[in-house]
Amino acid sequence: MQATEGKIIYILTLRLDAVSQAYFDGLRDKHFPNERNYLKAHLTLFHQLSDASYTFEILRGLRLDSFKMTVTNLMYLGAGVAYQVESAVLQQLHRHLSDVFADDLIPQDKQCFRPHITVQNKVTPQASKQLLEELKAGFSPFDISATGLDLWIYQGGPWAHQERFDFGT
Repeated sequence: MQATEGKIIYILTLRLDAVSQAYFDGLRDKHFPNERNYLKAHLTLFHQLSDASYTFEILRGLRLDSFKMTVTNLMYLGAGVAYQVESAVLQQLHRHLSDVFADDLIPQDKQCFRPHITVQNKVTPQASKQLLEELKAGFSPFDISATGLDLWIYQGGPWAHQERFDFGT
C-alpha cells in the first residue's frame, strides 16, 4: 500500500471485545514473526479510506449496537493463518460502508469481503501449514463481539490510531 503524495491513508478496522482481543493478540504474539509484528490482531474492513472530512462524519454518524460474530474456521493464507469470522450484521455493515464510500474504494476493498483475523503471516508455506494443522486440531467454533470501529493512519508499516467509534450496548 503506497501513500498518495500529501494524503493520509486511513485503515478501518472492527474493534473486538477485550477478551477476544487479548486471545487473538496472544496468538499473534506467539505465531507472527517478531520483526514484523508491530500491530495488534485486527479485522480489517477497509485498507484505504479517503482523508476527506466526510469520512469522519460518516463514521461518527453510524448508529449500531454491539453485535455477536462467530469464529467459524481457520483460513490458510499461503504465508500465514487467520481465523474466519461470520456475521450477518458485519456483512450488512460492510455493504453499507462500501456503498457510502464507493467512489473512494481501492480495488482491494471492492473485492468480496471475507472477514478474518490474521494470527500468522510472512512465514513459509510449510510453517503456515504446520500451524494451521495445530490450530485445527483443537478448534471448535466460538462467539466474539464487535464493540466499535477504529480508524488508523497507515505509516508505511506500523499504524497510528486516529479515532475510535463505539457501538452502543
